[in-house]
Amino acid sequence: MTIFNKPLFIFEMANNHQGDVEHGKKIIREMKRAVTSYEEFNFAVKFQYRDLDTFIHPDYANRDDIKNVKRFKDTKLTQEQFLELKKEVEKLGMYTICTPFDEASVDRIVEQNYDVIKIASCSFTDWNLLEKVAEQNKPVIASAAGSSLEDIDRVVNFFRHRHVELALMHCIAEYPALGENLQMNQITLFKERYEGVHIGFSTHEAPDDMEPVKVAIAKGAEIFEKHVGVETDTIKLNDYSARPDQVERWLEAARKTYRMCGISGTRYTPNLKEKNDLASLQRGAFAKQELVQGQKLDMNDIYLAFPCQEGQVLAKDLSKYSSLTVNETTIGKDQPIMLQNTTILDDTARIRDIVFKIMVLLKKSNVLIPVDSTCDISHHYGRDLFEITGVTMINCINREYCKKILVVLPGQAHPAHLHKQKEETFTVLYGSLITICDGVEKIVDTGGSMVVERGVNHSFRSEEGCVFEEISTTHFGNDSFYEAEAEFVCPRKTKIYITKEMMRDMQI
Repeated sequence: MTIFNKPLFIFEMANNHQGDVEHGKKIIREMKRAVTSYEEFNFAVKFQYRDLDTFIHPDYANRDDIKNVKRFKDTKLTQEQFLELKKEVEKLGMYTICTPFDEASVDRIVEQNYDVIKIASCSFTDWNLLEKVAEQNKPVIASAAGSSLEDIDRVVNFFRHRHVELALMHCIAEYPALGENLQMNQITLFKERYEGVHIGFSTHEAPDDMEPVKVAIAKGAEIFEKHVGVETDTIKLNDYSARPDQVERWLEAARKTYRMCGISGTRYTPNLKEKNDLASLQRGAFAKQELVQGQKLDMNDIYLAFPCQEGQVLAKDLSKYSSLTVNETTIGKDQPIMLQNTTILDDTARIRDIVFKIMVLLKKSNVLIPVDSTCDISHHYGRDLFEITGVTMINCINREYCKKILVVLPGQAHPAHLHKQKEETFTVLYGSLITICDGVEKIVDTGGSMVVERGVNHSFRSEEGCVFEEISTTHFGNDSFYEAEAEFVCPRKTKIYITKEMMRDMQI
């Protein structure tokens, strides 16, 4: 329903009409005047219906010593008078809401076609009343003051199962409510617990206190309810009802807070000034020596320094997943490297795609990986050709002895090479590995092992994917000698970290 398409502010009239239709209309008109400039919000006026002839027990009908019995009787309006007030609200372009306290009042609300039915906190678990309300196919706003979490769960599920659009209001039923008793974190609890339910804040604090609405907005509330009225020479408001000027200050506090909180659910887009201010404080890329057209750069060719120039390659543009190539010019020593003179290729998405494929195979294999292992992705002819030529090496231990877990993707091959210092043993944990040692091909299936001695030229591949364990003497970074090393790209490896969070985030 469109009533919930903007933040909704509800003006609770309760008995502040004092049983006088004209005074009630005055309150409605004053509220309309107070909201004129707040087009970003929706507004509603709420009434309370009680069928006093059946609501109050006959033995107590004339007991003026009971506060609420006397108040209800002294401010009684007929249904025709309430309808007159409702029409005034509609004429002024605001929504209409009504709280029934008995089943007969639900019928009257439906007859008079109110936009929304409100459930008061004292009626939150009045199941006979809730059944009657749920049958009416109208949106429901329910205040949950004093209710247990178990009861709130039951009520939310009650309306969900009946496909009733529901808003749940955090409320403290003290009149007035002291700031230290407002329990504003309950809004967060409701937001996190009840997906798909509109969450709001029904307020009874002193009307000059603007802090609660600010906190409620920051917590994510989208509906706000406040008792309102108009004072005269003979009518004085209670300690929790707001005058029109207090309502205006309340709305202005809400507007400022919404603007301060900004957008939600997605990352904001920084404005141009913020971008420029940040850029002016960042380091820029400069040439360590003369750089020529077509040269592919790494950190041996550049250095970072402050201040940067407008349009310069910045530190943020350079990561282990990005490559930088000079185009159309020569850049002199110590000169800034400008964006217009370079081509930057960011492989972050490509690395994520590679990691995903590795994670899928690891999950399928049920091979356990030590938490926070380092991982080298070898892409001898570049990341684009990784699925054809390459391997993933997960480094578990490297002391006097070394353990790695290697992942070979389906159809992937690892080039011929040898080691002069280490000897290694392969044990296949999943799949099948095709090896070639000194020209002799051998297939090692799951559970099988083979030894690769020092100085033996070897390569391997897998048709359907393979995970195998490599146990060896100490691994040295300069102890791999490839037949085709001159053809390889630089850098040949990308280091990543495999974590539990990575597997969870990829939903593997």
